[in-house]
Amino acid sequence: MLWTFVLGLWGLSRQDSVWRDEAATWQVAERSTAEICRMLGNVDVVHGSYYLLMHALFECFGPSITTLRLPSVLATGIAAACVAVIGHRLAGVWVGLAGGMTLGLLPAVQFYLQEGRSYALVAAGCGISTLLLVNSLQRRVRTLYWAAYGSTILLMGLLNWLSLMILAAHLTTLLWTRAGSEIWTRWTTASAAATACVLPLILFSRGQSAQVSWIPPLSWHMMIGPAILMAIGGLGALLDRPRAGQLSVAAIGLPLLAVPHIGLVALSMVQPLFLDRYILYSLLGLALLIGSVVGAAIEAIRPRHPTASKWILPAVVTAAMVALLPQSLTKRSPASRVDDVLAIASDVRRLKETGSAVLFVPSARRDTKSVSPSAFAGLRDIALEVSPEKSGTLKGREASPGHIRAVMLTQRRILLVTDMAQVARPVTAERDKTKTAVLKKYFTPVAEEQVRGRRVTVYERLAPVH
Repeated sequence: MLWTFVLGLWGLSRQDSVWRDEAATWQVAERSTAEICRMLGNVDVVHGSYYLLMHALFECFGPSITTLRLPSVLATGIAAACVAVIGHRLAGVWVGLAGGMTLGLLPAVQFYLQEGRSYALVAAGCGISTLLLVNSLQRRVRTLYWAAYGSTILLMGLLNWLSLMILAAHLTTLLWTRAGSEIWTRWTTASAAATACVLPLILFSRGQSAQVSWIPPLSWHMMIGPAILMAIGGLGALLDRPRAGQLSVAAIGLPLLAVPHIGLVALSMVQPLFLDRYILYSLLGLALLIGSVVGAAIEAIRPRHPTASKWILPAVVTAAMVALLPQSLTKRSPASRVDDVLAIASDVRRLKETGSAVLFVPSARRDTKSVSPSAFAGLRDIALEVSPEKSGTLKGREASPGHIRAVMLTQRRILLVTDMAQVARPVTAERDKTKTAVLKKYFTPVAEEQVRGRRVTVYERLAPVH
């Protein structure tokens, strides 16, 4: 856990950069509880529990990059601790240590370890619920443990209902280990209760499915990464020498790794949803299985070289750190994300003149203003009709294209905040087409700054429009 905390605190601020997904968390967390609940009726209800949690943290500790990201660091540390305890219980101290230390080194985990979103918290829930399941299978523990198990699954589902696929992974483990009828009864009761509580969220969120319409359809090249992970996990499972009816690292780790991936692939055939972050928690299974590989190596060498065997884990961790160092440094730099809402806000503050107007293309780029309102002080947001807070949305409600055009033609100077050409998507909304067409026809660019995926361009009017 401490090892993972260190990895998380290393470069936590990413040079004071915040990208668009984290900006959504930031701007919503700063709203009142009533405003958040109003927004959830229109958008992002799947993240509602996380937003309310971050709102409470922002109220207690103030809005900052540390407050935004530290919960993910702490949650990943808890997940790593759970992996270590599970590995230790099932296969010995070396497997536990290796698995727990591996988790924080996995590239995907390093990315979301410092992310102001809910995925690391779900991973912590996965670790806790799996540890509770292992306790129950080993010790036939009391009802209190199953209540804790069901509560943890419920919290995971409220943070991201796709995490309920962990139940299918645990079901596979119960089948593998030939669990007794008492275990089956209690697991079914806890799982059904948690699922029933999350079901209203699932049904309501289906009405907001347009939010994920940008996810591309499933293709064969998307399967390359999961296939590699499965191959590594399969090797670990084989070295663990699993047996049917026996609780082992393979019986826990392989279903935890494989089932969420298979489930997400199946769902993506109905509606494109294949994003690795949705099943980040499955990597706890991979870490466990890698731990079994290291443990097998130690056990193979120990009889002949007992002293040397103790240095295998430090050597493996050091080699992994060295091999992954370039990637680790990249993931802790602003360039690791597609854009930076804070960096471009600094340019707006420098380029603005009081009384000038500002436009956003697409309107979602208004997140820069939401996170850094002081940078836009004195600028008129001429396309905005109703603010994000009052409209119950992330980006606000803009006026009609005709109104936007009329107001633009009364301006002398306009700042346009948009994406850099390399990451920009084609303009499709009529309002955005109107903005760009009017700027092109009646205005000329006089200054421009581009930084970390975002661009701000200053336009001045060519001549009065009659």
